Amino acid sequence: MKICVIPGDGIGKEIVAQALRVLDKVTEKFGTRFEIEEALMGGAAIDATGSPLPEQTVALALAADAVLLGAVGGPKWDTLDPAIRPERGLLGIRKALGLFANLRPASLFQELKHACYLRPDIVAKGIDLLVVRELTGGAYFGTPKGVEVRDGERVGFNNMIYAEHEIRRIAKVGFEAAMKRSKRLCSVDKANVLDVSRLWREVVLEVARDYPDVELSHMYVDNAAMQLVRDPSQFDVIVTENLFGDILSDEASVITGSIGMLPSASLGEKNPGLFEPIHGSAPDIAGQDKANPLATILSVAMLLRYSSTEKTGDMGPQADAIEQAVRKTLQQGYRTGDIREDGCKLVGCQAMGDAVLANL
Repeated sequence: MKICVIPGDGIGKEIVAQALRVLDKVTEKFGTRFEIEEALMGGAAIDATGSPLPEQTVALALAADAVLLGAVGGPKWDTLDPAIRPERGLLGIRKALGLFANLRPASLFQELKHACYLRPDIVAKGIDLLVVRELTGGAYFGTPKGVEVRDGERVGFNNMIYAEHEIRRIAKVGFEAAMKRSKRLCSVDKANVLDVSRLWREVVLEVARDYPDVELSHMYVDNAAMQLVRDPSQFDVIVTENLFGDILSDEASVITGSIGMLPSASLGEKNPGLFEPIHGSAPDIAGQDKANPLATILSVAMLLRYSSTEKTGDMGPQADAIEQAVRKTLQQGYRTGDIREDGCKLVGCQAMGDAVLANL
């Protein structure tokens, strides 16, 4: 399996290094072979080439079976023209790979329940949900858009627009994800107000006919935001459009209290997927062996699970083994600074990687 690895900026190199050690252990344990090629993106690419996304990186990514990313960005590049800032590299590679579906799980490890922001009675029900967010349409990409002067004052406008095929393909991703979980899918929209949401709901209902085993429900986005805090255990898979998904996936991740633990995947129809932790580049702790590598290691598990092909065979068992190793490491009391608690074994990035490898 060919993997394009992009360490990126800040703590990216440190956390990706631990993820690559996990891949080496997977090879040792399962015989799965990986061909790794590193590429530049973000601030590191700007420093080396002047571009946040060099053409060589795009070529390596397109030739790979999957892309593993650390993190991009940092204050060093904050004063650059927005058109060439590190984050443009991330948007660019999503476009180049045709990544239209963002999968972001929000799971609360019981070993970390002390970090959850919700009431103990809510936490006791558990949190284990997946947000499937459409990534290339909606208000973020719709046209016309801009700022202009009308009747003597500035007016800003964006167009939330979706074509039927865009809704259909993301709905299918949501249903397929639900089939692999508890077979419950909640489609989130604002059909009581927005015409685009009414079309969204109609198309989702049409796709549902192909998945009779999945229990489909619908929820307005404002209610969904409330219900995520009130009782997240009611959700299994949430599918929604770009703007709503951006907000809800951030909310879902933060209620677990452990942003350093959460992976994500961005998928297209045929091209390789992009797998990355949801946290940022944390430049304030970069190079100090303080970073939490677990979200990146769990991103490797997602990479294996969602990148399985006829060539590689089903890599679900490898993904399961990695996730079980992370859970056992937490059960043993190992904690990095971001998830520390009284009585824990406080360790750095390298030592946390060592512990996961030992359990794997």
